[in-house]
Order: sequence, then structure tokens, then C-alpha cells
Amino acid sequence: MGSSHSTNKHHHHGFDADRDAKKIHSACKGAGTDEKKIIEVLSSRTSEQRQQIKQTYKALYSKDLEEDLKGDLSGNFEKAVLALLDLPCEYEARELQKAMKGAGTNESLLIEILCTRNNKEIVNIKEAYKRLFDRDLESDVKSETSGSLQKILVTVLEATRDETQQVNAELAEQDATDLYKAGEGRWGTEELAFNVVLAKRSYSQLRATFQAYEKVCGKDIEESIKSETSGDLEKAYLTLVSCAKDCPGYFATLLHKSMKGGGTDEETLIRILVTRAESDLPAIKGKFQQMYKKSLAEAVRSDTSGDFRKLLLALLH
Repeated sequence: MGSSHSTNKHHHHGFDADRDAKKIHSACKGAGTDEKKIIEVLSSRTSEQRQQIKQTYKALYSKDLEEDLKGDLSGNFEKAVLALLDLPCEYEARELQKAMKGAGTNESLLIEILCTRNNKEIVNIKEAYKRLFDRDLESDVKSETSGSLQKILVTVLEATRDETQQVNAELAEQDATDLYKAGEGRWGTEELAFNVVLAKRSYSQLRATFQAYEKVCGKDIEESIKSETSGDLEKAYLTLVSCAKDCPGYFATLLHKSMKGGGTDEETLIRILVTRAESDLPAIKGKFQQMYKKSLAEAVRSDTSGDFRKLLLALLH
């Protein structure tokens, strides 16, 4: 995954942080806010470029761009703009912190972020978490979760997945047999085998393992996970399997869920569009089209409104 997908439209020729900072400043001053200008600038820049705009803004006006925008914007539009002003790893660190803060933990959010990121992304998130909150992500996850879910999340946080492309067929057979013995083969699922295999093996290796598993077991790995586990552990395992099989498909499904039925889950929309914008968003768009027979932009257009809609559509452009 990663930057190989990134499109060139973000790397605007003649990027000028000074000009952009001034443009946003002029959009915020006076009686009304010129949202159109804000959308134009932020949606057409890379994450790194937005960091430069923030620094320049601070140097020019001795104020934080975020603070000024917070005062002028509101609702989902404000949330999306602020999300764009963070590096993806910082935004994810904030989301994780929010998921663990206060009474009760949002396990689904921990799973969605931690079980879908590559090693480098995990390392960056851990560093951002330390930088922003002066706390250790792993310790916080340990104290906010327990049991089997805690074990798999801590394993994933080690960020030691093999990221090579070669497939070792013998290992695939061996892993498949171990998983079978751990799950279907006898009562009481032995999570350790699942944790090591799902969190440490490369995605291409896992795909071979899942095929071998079907041969050994006569059913696919997801079916076994569903029958052997439940709740958050089941969700974590299924997320890891989904990502190994087809990560853009996993995110396309989440986006679809966030927009179907009564009411839109704007937080999920923002989180996926903003954090995947420079990695696999083109692939997610393709997958969405294939799975739901309409474009992601159409879905977003019919489910959102106002400046929030305009900003998301500009990001999808």
C-alpha cells in the first residue's frame, strides 16, 4: 500500500504556502467566511503542503490556523477541515485517544484504525500519539482493553508484519493447519495461533494461507472465525482477514455502511476520506463503484449537504 497510488493532482505546480495562507486568512476575515476559498486551498494540497501552510500562517499572523478556523466554521464542515490540517497519523492518534477517553471505550474504532494500517503507519501513529498527548499508545490500549482483544491489538501495535511479497507455500500449509487446530479442530479457540498469523504474516502470505485453510477445513476462514469467536475479537480478526484479502474493499464497505439507511455517519466518512486520501483512495473509489454500481462521489453527494458536501466532493475529485 502507500504512496504508489498517490495521484499527481495533489502536487500542484507552483505550490506557494505564503499565497495559500494569505488566501485562507482573507477568507476568514470580516463579516462572512468565504468557505469556497478554504475548500479550494485545502482540498488541492497534500498533507505535507497543508503543514507548510499552517507554519506560514503562524509566522504571518502569530495565530494558529486551526484556532482561527474553529472560530469561523461549524459542524461537519469544521470537523473535516480540522481533520485535513492534521497529518493522517496525528488525526488517527486523536481519534484513538478519543476512542479511549472517558467512560467506556470505542473498540470498533480501535479495531478499524489499528487492524488496517501497515507497519510504518502504525509507527507514525505511535509517535504522533506520544507527541500530542505525551502518553504511550500501547500502554493506553492495554489499560483500556482486556482479554483476547487486548492481545491482538498489542500484537498489531508491535508493527512487525512481514511486508515482503514472496509466498512460502509450506508455511501457508503449516499456518493453515495451526489455525485449524486452534479453532475448528477442537473446543476453545487458541487465540495465540490466530494472533501471530494474522498480525505477523505478509498480506500475500495470508492470502495463500486462507486458500490452504479452505482445503484443510472445507470452509473459509471467515466462517470459522464467526463460529468460533464473537464480539470485538471476531471484529478484529475479520478486519485483519478483510485487509489481507482486499483493503480497498474493506474501506469501500465501511463507507457504504456509513451512508446507508437512516442517517449518515459523518465521522466515518471524514476519517476514511481524509486518512486514505494520499494512499489508496483511488483504489477505494474503484472498488466502491464495482461493489455498489454507483460512484463514491454520487453516494456522498446524495448523503451530505452544504460546504461539507462540497469539501468531500473536492477531495474525491
